[in-house]
Amino acid sequence: MILSLDARNLSERVATVLMVPFSSSGPEGPTVMALEPGETGLPGTSYLKGHFITTLPKARLRERQPRSLSGARMRQVCDIVRRGFDPDAPYEPPRR
Repeated sequence: MILSLDARNLSERVATVLMVPFSSSGPEGPTVMALEPGETGLPGTSYLKGHFITTLPKARLRERQPRSLSGARMRQVCDIVRRGFDPDAPYEPPRR
């Protein structure tokens, strides 16, 4: 998932974007968040891995897949990324 701001994504002066990878396996936790097929366009549940935030060269991107998450969901993405580097970031495990 590309999560850098559009100003960075569209800038010709910046050669990379910020991204967080996801996979088909979990489990959910402080830095892992499940995304359902309707949110990703993939056939199954995907698990966003906030502790693996990295840069990706724009040259490796093929085409834009505009699947925007809601503002609330993007804040959750930012929370899992923050918990990957901030030991004081709040976390409340999901209730089952």
